[in-house]
Amino acid sequence: MTSLRLGAILVGLGLGLVLLGLIWLPAPPTSLGPVQFSPPSLRHPLGTDWFGRDILSRVMVGGRVSWAVAAIAVGVGGTAGIILGAIAGHAGGIVGEALMRVPDLLLAFPAVLVALLLSTVLGPGLLGVTLAISLFTLPYFARLTHSSVLALREEEFVVAARAVGCSPGRIVLRHILPNLSSPLLVQASVSLGSAFLAEAALSYLGLGTQPPDPAWGRMLREAQTYVGLSPWPAVFPGLILGLTVLGLNLLGDGLRDLADPLTRRLIPWRRP
Repeated sequence: MTSLRLGAILVGLGLGLVLLGLIWLPAPPTSLGPVQFSPPSLRHPLGTDWFGRDILSRVMVGGRVSWAVAAIAVGVGGTAGIILGAIAGHAGGIVGEALMRVPDLLLAFPAVLVALLLSTVLGPGLLGVTLAISLFTLPYFARLTHSSVLALREEEFVVAARAVGCSPGRIVLRHILPNLSSPLLVQASVSLGSAFLAEAALSYLGLGTQPPDPAWGRMLREAQTYVGLSPWPAVFPGLILGLTVLGLNLLGDGLRDLADPLTRRLIPWRRP
C-alpha cells in the first residue's frame, strides 16, 4: 500500500498545483520581467527564465495543458479500445481476429511518425498531439479487454445469462465489463503516465502547444540552450514532469496490488 499512498500524494500535489493555477498565478506566464535567470525567491518561488518570465506560472499553465491532453487522449483511446476489445472478444472467431488486427496495425507505425503526419495534415497544435496519443493508447486497452473477455465469456455467470436469453450487448455491459473495472483502472493510470511523456516529447519536438503558451516539453527544449547560465528553467519543469509520471506509475502499481486478492491478504490493516 506504500506505492498507492505515495502515488496518490504525488498525483494529488501535481493536480493540485494545476488546479491552483486556474484561480491564482504568481505572474502572467507570458509577461516579460526585468530580471532574467533569477534564482528561486519569495517573489519568484521557482525563479525566472531568460526572458524574466516566472517559471512557476509557466509550469502551472503548462501542467494544465499536459493534464488536459493526457486525460482526453486516454479517455478517447481507452473507450475506443474497450469497445473494440469487447466486441472482438465476445464475437470470437474470424470476426474477432479481424477486429484485433486493428490494434496490431496501429502498433506497427512509430508514434512520432504518426504525430508528424497528423501535424502536417492538421497543423501543429494540441489536436494532432491528442489524436496521436489516443491512437497509441487504444491498442493496450483493446488487448487487455479482448483477453479478459475471452477468459470471462465461458464463466458460469455468463453462461447463465446467455441461457436466460440476455442479448450479447447486455451480457458484455452488465456481466463482463464490470468485472474488468480493476485491470482497466490500473491500465488507465499507467496510460496516463505514458501520455504525459508522449505529450512532453511531442511538445519538445515543436508539435504541441505553440509559443507563447507554455508546455513542459517545449520549456525543456528552450531551456537546454541556457543550462550553463541557469539550471532552474530546465530543472523544475523536468522535475515536476518526472514526479507526476512517477506518481501515476506508483498509483497504478498500488491499484494493481489492491485489486489482487492474494495481495489484499497481506495488507496488515485490512480486516476480512
